[in-house]
Amino acid sequence: MEIHRIVEGPLEANCYIIYKKDGAAAYVIDPGYDTKRTIAFVREHGLAVSAILLTHSHHDHSGKAEALAKAFDCEIYAGREELDYYRGRVDRVIDGGEVLNLDGENGEVIEALPTPGHSAGGVCYYSKKSRVAFTGDTIFNVDLGYTHFEGGSAERMRESLRNVVNKWDNGVTIYPGHGDSATMKTVREINREFIEAVRG
Repeated sequence: MEIHRIVEGPLEANCYIIYKKDGAAAYVIDPGYDTKRTIAFVREHGLAVSAILLTHSHHDHSGKAEALAKAFDCEIYAGREELDYYRGRVDRVIDGGEVLNLDGENGEVIEALPTPGHSAGGVCYYSKKSRVAFTGDTIFNVDLGYTHFEGGSAERMRESLRNVVNKWDNGVTIYPGHGDSATMKTVREINREFIEAVRG
């Protein structure tokens, strides 16, 4: 899997374009502020965007989803519980357990895993084959997403960390909504908030 990161806006949110090779299908994850760089990259590499995937609906991760969906003539995916808070367009609702195929039926399998806590309908997108997870604001390399926003819950965050994130082995690399990527090995060594949340 090829992963291209675009750091966007005043909150330096990460938008990701994932694809297998030039000229193939692609997904765009969490476009918050930028359209020009995303469109330019897609055109430069001859990609066909299959969908916009939202890890959650906060503006810094979803602000340009509709504009890009229109530009690429594709759908927007988001977690079901986000619909209670998000007023933007959603074409496909994620309930959990959905399998997305990057680049067609024989492409790479990406699992949509509900991880509420930072928001009510947060979703992580995980590839077992490439050993990567796009975690939005659930977990970062050195800390966790806030839970005090509308729809957030510290208790649900702990459950998501224990039941989803902590099951990824040390070789999985997380690509968070802000900041740099990190292996789960590193997360387990330096992310004190995560260590506390999954302890016991």
